[in-house]
Amino acid sequence: MLFHSTIFGPIYSRRLGVSLGVNLEPDNGKICSFDCVYCECGLNEDGREDTKIPTRAEVKKALENKLVTYIKGNEPTIDNITFAGNGEPTMHPDFHGIIDDTIELRNRYTPETKISVLSNAWHLSRKEVFIALRKVDNNILKLDSAITETVLKINRPVNPNFNLQEHIDNLSKFNGNCTIQTLFLRGNTFDNTTPEEIKAWLDALKIIQPKMVQIYSLDRKTPYDTLQAVPLSELKSIEVKVRKLGLNTLVVA
Repeated sequence: MLFHSTIFGPIYSRRLGVSLGVNLEPDNGKICSFDCVYCECGLNEDGREDTKIPTRAEVKKALENKLVTYIKGNEPTIDNITFAGNGEPTMHPDFHGIIDDTIELRNRYTPETKISVLSNAWHLSRKEVFIALRKVDNNILKLDSAITETVLKINRPVNPNFNLQEHIDNLSKFNGNCTIQTLFLRGNTFDNTTPEEIKAWLDALKIIQPKMVQIYSLDRKTPYDTLQAVPLSELKSIEVKVRKLGLNTLVVA
């Protein structure tokens, strides 16, 4: 499912409540540096109908118009302005500036609203991306496995030079001011819930020391019908292990 506008919603999010979405990718295409097997937007190869991304000015205008209209309509409070959409938001060349504009508009129109970014975290090596993510209220960053072979099967990074240790090291540079999101699932050739997987993942969390760990599984249509969701009881068991590390944890069900 693609989001066919720059600003969409508000929708109700399992994790973020009433969420106004911001899509920095094309309206009718997908651009991402990962090609996750479970992505609700489909596979990268299927999302090339449109490659035009909105400009910084277009994003600001669309967001301001939506906020003004929403406020006039006396609608429920927006809990989060959430950067998600048809791919990876931090790939936008003006991501840092767009975050600054969003903070300005939020402060002007809905100061109680949080700003959240859902990201695969692969672009943290770009200084301006890292700085921008430090400015938002919730930088929710992906780590589905701490074993390279599994990452290559589940997340399928586009860059052939993907380095998992570099990825984990970059996450640790937030000094705890980040949220880690992990989707647990099973497929024909992978299972990121095995004892080996969980141990490696917990070891990575010890290094990153995030302020929150969000644990969840499949609840939407995926590109492959062979994928299996992990039962809530198993997610709860994983949650216990994370809490033993002294980390805040949320099971999203």
